[in-house]
Amino acid sequence: MSFELPQLPYALDALAPAISKKTLEFHYGKHHQAYVNNLNGLIPGTPYEQMSLEEIIKSAEGGIFNNAAQIWNHSFYFSSFSPQGGGEPEGLFLTAIQQSFGSYAELKDQFSKAAASLFGSGWAWLVRKNNGALKIIQGSNAENPLREGLVPILTCDVWEHAYYLDYQNRRPDYIKAFWDIIDWKVVGKRF
Repeated sequence: MSFELPQLPYALDALAPAISKKTLEFHYGKHHQAYVNNLNGLIPGTPYEQMSLEEIIKSAEGGIFNNAAQIWNHSFYFSSFSPQGGGEPEGLFLTAIQQSFGSYAELKDQFSKAAASLFGSGWAWLVRKNNGALKIIQGSNAENPLREGLVPILTCDVWEHAYYLDYQNRRPDYIKAFWDIIDWKVVGKRF
């Protein structure tokens, strides 16, 4: 099996000013593509050659895990956005947010703090536990909640390549803009 870079559901310049065309050219076009190329070079002749990304993430270690997880994490992240994004979640997903956090505003605050305070590179995640409750977790490097049996709902990439061209060292400004492009219809379906 050979993996391919998934197409973005929007143009490279569609998320500006939250995420610029230049950032997407590097983040999606170079970093994300490099993980695809790396994994395709690592798996021939291994048991992972015929596995899905999810299967690889749950069972691999080292470079194979890192590249598979980064493909999955980035694909999940990029598919969470829309040029018409922003606003607030609705329906059963909003009810679950209110049950787990008290309000959407509290979820946004706690998630933003988790993303801003993660030391080094990694991801902030909103996940669903087996009991249906929502939880915010942090993951360093390529960590992925699938390995813990959790259902990913939303993620924020806080590797510097996700924001440095647009925001330099101002990670909190990037996180604030992140909320303006979230496609809550897509994210809500994951719930």
